[in-house]
Amino acid sequence: MSQPILDVKNLTVDFGGVRAVNSVNIQLEPGEFVGLIGPNGAGKTTIFNLITNAIKPTAGTIEFKSKNILGKSPDRICQLGISRTFQNIRLFPQMTAYENVELGFHSEPHYSLAEAFVRTPRARRIEIDTRKKAMELLEMVNLKEHSHARASSLPYGLQRRLEMARAMATNPELLLLDEPAAGMNDDECNDLIKLIREIHTTKGYTMIMIEHHMNVVMDLCRDSRIYVLNLGSLLAVGSPTEIQNNPDVVRAYLGEPKND
Repeated sequence: MSQPILDVKNLTVDFGGVRAVNSVNIQLEPGEFVGLIGPNGAGKTTIFNLITNAIKPTAGTIEFKSKNILGKSPDRICQLGISRTFQNIRLFPQMTAYENVELGFHSEPHYSLAEAFVRTPRARRIEIDTRKKAMELLEMVNLKEHSHARASSLPYGLQRRLEMARAMATNPELLLLDEPAAGMNDDECNDLIKLIREIHTTKGYTMIMIEHHMNVVMDLCRDSRIYVLNLGSLLAVGSPTEIQNNPDVVRAYLGEPKND
């Protein structure tokens, strides 16, 4: 087995007297697509927030490409190669779809303010290359024809796609998807499955996805693994079939059966 690209060990976080995440271990191999599921309040988004240092852990370690990333700022973590989407869409609503994606390319400066001011040949070349790459990402998520539309004017499902494009613009090696199918109907979920599979295949990212639509998780993780959280603790790890047939997982989602 190769060295994990992400190695989370004994990750714990307490909010006051509540333990939201309890000694969780997660390892991702380069290029894997892994699911992270669990009932509401299980601690899934908190795990993403810990990985990106939106919140600080009480205990445990997080290594990315064998280097400790605890304590690094969220923007530095992004520059190192970790990007994410959010459960609640976070776009710049008054910017166009193109501008939202273009912004992702500037997560790390490529030329100085002086070069930008006088528009040196180098700065112009980078701007042309950035526009080309941004349009390629918009085309990948089927938003090229909406490139000049304000983000706020796009339907909900397209805003989800735009957020994925912006996350990809930071050139990540690890992409965290937080409920990308939230609020979607069955047809939209099927289209999303095809898109995410294409992104994973084409870009070669390592990806971990939080999702409540079980058909989306089971389909996308059919050749990989699913982690199940419950009440902040890791309940199970296994293939989609193993997870579906795990009685502890069934109880966590459906509760204990009632005796007549």
